[in-house]
Amino acid sequence: MTKQLPPLFRDKMIDLLGEDEFERFLASYDQARSYGLRVNTSKITKADFLDKSPFTLEPVPWASEGFYYEEGERPGKHPYYHAGLYYIQEPSAMAPVELLQVQPGEKVLDLCAAPGGKSTQIAAKLQGEGVLVVNDNHSDRVKALVKNLELFGVRNAVVLNERPERMMNVFQGYFDKILIDAPCSGEGMFRKEEDMMQQWERHSVQEFAAMQRELLGQAAQMLAPGGTIVYSTCTFSPEENEAQIAEFLDKHPAFDVVPIDRFDHGQPDWLRAPWCEENYSPQAREAVAGTARLWPHRLRGEGHYVAVLRSGVGADAGVGGRAEVGESVRAEVGESVRASAGAGRSGRDALRGKGRAGTESRVSLEPLQAFEDELLRSEPFAALRLVCYGEHAYASPAGLPELHGLKVVRPGWYIGALHRGRFEPSHALAMGLRLREAKRALSLASSDERALRYLKGETLEVAESEIIRDPEVTKAAKGYCLVCIDEHPVGWGKWIDGMLKNEYPPGWRWT
Repeated sequence: MTKQLPPLFRDKMIDLLGEDEFERFLASYDQARSYGLRVNTSKITKADFLDKSPFTLEPVPWASEGFYYEEGERPGKHPYYHAGLYYIQEPSAMAPVELLQVQPGEKVLDLCAAPGGKSTQIAAKLQGEGVLVVNDNHSDRVKALVKNLELFGVRNAVVLNERPERMMNVFQGYFDKILIDAPCSGEGMFRKEEDMMQQWERHSVQEFAAMQRELLGQAAQMLAPGGTIVYSTCTFSPEENEAQIAEFLDKHPAFDVVPIDRFDHGQPDWLRAPWCEENYSPQAREAVAGTARLWPHRLRGEGHYVAVLRSGVGADAGVGGRAEVGESVRAEVGESVRASAGAGRSGRDALRGKGRAGTESRVSLEPLQAFEDELLRSEPFAALRLVCYGEHAYASPAGLPELHGLKVVRPGWYIGALHRGRFEPSHALAMGLRLREAKRALSLASSDERALRYLKGETLEVAESEIIRDPEVTKAAKGYCLVCIDEHPVGWGKWIDGMLKNEYPPGWRWT
């Protein structure tokens, strides 16, 4: 592996690290990399997961829900993965969201979100409260982002496929926390993904630095006074790391670096020729020492850089204050759409036809109301706003500004389709529910061979006695039921006369 490192990269790292440190750094490329997973605490507590886990786990020191697992274990080939109980994630990649210190109820933006690992980490910390906006400007990457959010059962996320400059007016001064996991040259991933070396040789560090500079300035405009930005990369180049932060601080004097003590410090001495400009202020140079570097030869993880930036009250971020909250959500979902009469109303009020708002409805919400009455024990939409785009119903987080003109992939939790007088529940709805919220359910043990057969899309034989229901509430076993594995939802099924018709989506099936 070491012989394959690009010669220009080797020379640069020798110059930055010195000969002795470089030898230790170089040796890490011939060492086995570490593997990690992160528990989804919005679905299961860490203690309960450890009791159930079939894997050999060791805590990741810097991630409260993160664990190392042993090479050779296959957590992606276990029913718990399909239940969204954990996300498989490189251990160092867990650090940025930990440093963002997300609290329930906050408004958080993941600006460069695909494929969604850090978005799901933020969502778990929000615990279903507040607003999570996730964005990626590459349309081909957004599908993976949506799937991971649905797998994790996230209820309060909005998914955008937009250029950040188009988001600035809509979200001016709106977010409490912003994560910029910036596009970068990927030098820290060379050991994990060898094809990153070929990409490094095709794309210049300067090309990424220009993008990163713009992202930082754009994020500052969307941050509320007193808010926090975490900037991270998976590269070693100071042009993409310390230089970006130093330049940002000189242009945005109301921001400060929040020092990080857990990892190795940033390198002010690397702000020099031939790699960087040398005209940064003494204050900015000193401040970058409070940023952090994660080195593969000094911890069990790949290479990362992280900086925590906090704006003061009255900062230049978010000039003009918080965005006004709209009465309804309007967006472009491929083409212009109109919200239903349920827009702007929460939970049961929308279903009961109360508090009319929004534009003329194209669809009746009565089938959705009937589904809720028959299948849902609690009201999972209570704190959300029901909106319809064509036949598709969503539960959108309250407190969003108008999204008019933005490319919205998901305006909220996708509930299902209202089609020809009936309601077809979505897989996302099943994944976002809890067993206790369903009036009719089936829970298979992970050791039951039918669990794997369900995930493969097969029809199952299920006795009526196995259908979990409250006879006082739901007398009939026939119809939709929430299918669970060890009491954790994995999808829908339709039970009738001892058979369970499989509603598990073809694109999600076990292969």
